[in-house]
Amino acid sequence: MIEVLFGSKNAERVLIYIFSREEGYPREIARFFNTDLKSIQKQMDKLEAGGVLVSREVGRTRPYVFNPRYPFLTELKSLLEKAFSFYPQEEQGELLMNRRRPRARGKAL
Repeated sequence: MIEVLFGSKNAERVLIYIFSREEGYPREIARFFNTDLKSIQKQMDKLEAGGVLVSREVGRTRPYVFNPRYPFLTELKSLLEKAFSFYPQEEQGELLMNRRRPRARGKAL
């Protein structure tokens, strides 16, 4: 939808994913969108080099979040919010569901 502004579909995917879940790592994003891991990593590195994203190491994982010091962060989030509203309802629901730990044993689905 807004890939034209960012230059690639994967850049849009990375930004929408991090916008909706507040953080993400490359393998998680590539798996969610069923796309190539290398291209997602490349986009995340490019966005980090540009100051849009920042990352930190957590064990062997490197989660990325928006850089709070990025000067256009408010405007970028506003644009992403508008773009997110045009995604299909079911995809919005999947993006907003942020389950990071396993379900408790014996708990009903």
